[in-house]
Amino acid sequence: MNLEKLNAYRIMWIMVFFDLPTETKKERRAAAKFRKDMIKDGFIMFQFSIYMRHCPSRENNEAHIRRVKSMLPELGHIGILTITDKQFGDMELFNSGKEKLLPKPTGQLEMF
Repeated sequence: MNLEKLNAYRIMWIMVFFDLPTETKKERRAAAKFRKDMIKDGFIMFQFSIYMRHCPSRENNEAHIRRVKSMLPELGHIGILTITDKQFGDMELFNSGKEKLLPKPTGQLEMF
């Protein structure tokens, strides 16, 4: 069996979907903090309220999900979806009706 094929099923992507209230100054501050904290943890913006992160293993994926859960704001709706690299690679993206290339995984060095 091809090792690259196995890796496509072991490498994971985390997608965090959220709808946070921004009516008050306190809510806007909490929403901004949540976004900034996710960026500090290596997430990138996919769409305005969808952030994603590449994880080289299921164990690493679980660690980042725990971190997201630890920084959830008091109010709002948040969803976390994990997909394999293979599933992510099968996604079709379009921008203004034209096909768009998928973002490449970062070469970020993981220390833990």
